[in-house]
Amino acid sequence: MESHPGEVKGLEDSKTASVWRDKPTPFPLTSRMRIITTTGDLDTFIAELEQGPYAAIDTEFMRDQTYWPKLCLVQAAGPETQGIIDPLTPGIELDPIYRLMANPAVVKVFHAARQDIEIFHHQGGVIPEPFFDTQIAAMVCGFGEAASYETLVRKLAKADIDKSARFTDWSRRPLSKRQLEYAMSDVTHLRQLYEILSGELSKTGRTTWVEEEEATLMSPATYRLDPADAWRRLKPRSGNKRFLAVLAGVAAWREREAQSRDVPRNRVLRDETLLEIAAHPPLDAEHLEHIRGLPNGYAQSRAGKALLAAINESLTAPPPELAPAGPRLRREPSPAALDLLKTLLRLRATEFRVAPRLVADIADLERLASGETEGIAALHGWRGNVFGHDALALCAGRLAISLDNGEAVILETPKRLAS
Repeated sequence: MESHPGEVKGLEDSKTASVWRDKPTPFPLTSRMRIITTTGDLDTFIAELEQGPYAAIDTEFMRDQTYWPKLCLVQAAGPETQGIIDPLTPGIELDPIYRLMANPAVVKVFHAARQDIEIFHHQGGVIPEPFFDTQIAAMVCGFGEAASYETLVRKLAKADIDKSARFTDWSRRPLSKRQLEYAMSDVTHLRQLYEILSGELSKTGRTTWVEEEEATLMSPATYRLDPADAWRRLKPRSGNKRFLAVLAGVAAWREREAQSRDVPRNRVLRDETLLEIAAHPPLDAEHLEHIRGLPNGYAQSRAGKALLAAINESLTAPPPELAPAGPRLRREPSPAALDLLKTLLRLRATEFRVAPRLVADIADLERLASGETEGIAALHGWRGNVFGHDALALCAGRLAISLDNGEAVILETPKRLAS
C-alpha cells in the first residue's frame, strides 16, 4: 500500500476533533521497497533513521507455537527513509536496532506499543525511550477508547490498508509482494499519524497526558514474566490456602518449563488440568495418571516426574500472598449515584474530547459512588481537572445533572454557589 504525499485534510467534519490542516509531507513511496538482510546494511539504515527526529516502528511476529514471540520482521520509517528488516536472515545482528531504541534524540513511534516493546525488551534488553504511542494519543484526542490503526489511517491519512495479509505466516520465506507491501504500510502511514496527533497534542497542551499514560509501558516490570506470579493469570476463585499453595507451585513449574522449552503454556499443561491438580493434588505417579487431561504414561515421563516433585514441594510451602484487597467499601454503591457519575463522565469526556475509559474506569466510579477517595487516579492530575473534581462535587451535592431540551447538562447547586 503506497503512502501518497499531499495535503492531509483529516477530520474536517468530525465532532470529536478539531480541523486538521497540515502542510504537504513528502514521504517516500513504498514502491521503493528496501529489504535489509545484512548487518552492514542494517547499520547504514539505522544511521539514516537516527538523522531524523522520529522513526515509526512496527513488528511482525509469531507466537502460536512458542512461548517467546518469534520476531519475523521489523519495519521502520523516518521522514526521509523507510525499509523492512529481516531478522530471520542467517548471520544478521540486530544490535543497530537496539541502538536506535536507546537513542534519546529519536522518538520511536508505535501504534499499540506494548507487544512491540515486549519484543525489544526481551530480545535486546532495551525499552524504547523516548517513544510515542499513537493509540494512546488518539484516545487523548477523542478518537474513542481503542482506535485501530486502520481506522486512524482512514480518518487522518485518507488511505485504506489491505488487511488480507495480516494473519499470514510471517516466518516463511520468501515473503510475497503483498505481504511486504502490507508490512511497509504499517509504518509509512504511521508517520502521518504521528505528525498529526503530536501536533494536536502540542496545540491543546495535552502532551503530558500521553506521557503519563505511557509511563507504565516504559517500566521493565510491565514485561517481567516471573514464574512465581504465574498462578495469578488463572484468577482462582478459591481462597483455600492449600489450593493456592499447590496452584502457585505447579503454575511456576509450568511457566519455567514453557520458558525453557519455548513452547506455549498449554502445550506443557492446560489451565483446567492445572486447576484440577491444585484442587485434588496427586501424591504419587498412580494418582497423577488419573488426572484428566494428561496422556497415558505421563507420570513416568521426565515432565511427569518433575511435576510430581513440584506438587510435593508445594504441599509444604506457604501459600502465595494475595494481592492487596484495596480500601474496603463503606457501603455498596447506589445504582442512582453510579448512573449519575457515568453520565458526568460521559459529559466531561465529550466536552474535552477524550476517551472516557482513559479518564476513569467502572471500578473508579463504583468506589466514588461508595464514598471512597483514596488511591483513585481519576481524582488527580489532568483527570482531576477533567472529571475528578466535579465527581466529588456531584457526590457532595454541590453539582447536579439536569435535562435541558432533552439533553443532560451539568448545573451548579446553591450549595456550590454558596461555597
